[in-house]
Amino acid sequence: MSAVRSPPATRVTLLGTGSPLPTAQHAGPATLVQVGEAVLLVDCGRAVVMRLAAAGVLPVGLSAVLLTHLHSDHITDLNDVITTHWVMTSGPVPLRVIGPPGTQLVVDGVLAMLALDQGYRQAHHADLRHPMTVAVTEVEPGDVLSVSGARVIVGATDHRPVAPTVGYRVEYGGAAVALGGDGVPCPGLDELCAGADVYVQTVMRADLIGQVQSPRLREILTYHSTIEQAAQMAERAGVRIFLPTHFLPAIAPGDEDTWHKLAAAHFSGEIVIGGDLTAVSVGQDADPPAA
Repeated sequence: MSAVRSPPATRVTLLGTGSPLPTAQHAGPATLVQVGEAVLLVDCGRAVVMRLAAAGVLPVGLSAVLLTHLHSDHITDLNDVITTHWVMTSGPVPLRVIGPPGTQLVVDGVLAMLALDQGYRQAHHADLRHPMTVAVTEVEPGDVLSVSGARVIVGATDHRPVAPTVGYRVEYGGAAVALGGDGVPCPGLDELCAGADVYVQTVMRADLIGQVQSPRLREILTYHSTIEQAAQMAERAGVRIFLPTHFLPAIAPGDEDTWHKLAAAHFSGEIVIGGDLTAVSVGQDADPPAA
């Protein structure tokens, strides 16, 4: 009798943990979720293709791109993902992009912007006859999709006045990863996170941002979760691992413990604070957190 195989580990990698304000150490917001045969890229912040390569994945190996919302810092390098996917395929293999209403408009604009480049490359490479092909699926809260064997549940998030916005719950082999994107606590996020093994959420430090003189920067307090709010959300939902990202402001060198203590005051589970390429695994043969 053959042994029963356990499901492979679910691995979550923070590709980019930065914000719209550029730093040399932090790429823009993007997260990689690898479950079974599914390779999912959530959001496409600046330098995402470079961080994908560092994580051992290239755009041609993606099962799908999931967009939480259409703020520029989350889609800045979607064009690079599309182009690199195209030039590395040997035929008309579409890149699957999933996102809220408006995603098709964004993709159409990106393809229009890349039209000249596509022509240049096709004129130069005789074997590159197929066009850039992107298959867009616009989703709403409550939708459930199957992507390379993984179950992807779409939930409502609150990032108003940005709307619509969505979060995702990726399930495979008994493990669940909740990806909240930007926004503040809300019932839809509660549902996505309930009992999740890993919860990925944009977080900010209100104590630091509140000291900034610029009203424009202070206004981000109104539509992002503080580290404390996100930790409370994780505790309420019974999350196993809280994995903050997209830190506002960027974590200063040596300040990781401060962020950890602020979260630990509200969350009793495991907290992983780290920069780009920090990764956690859950399930069979799971590795310890890598930072």
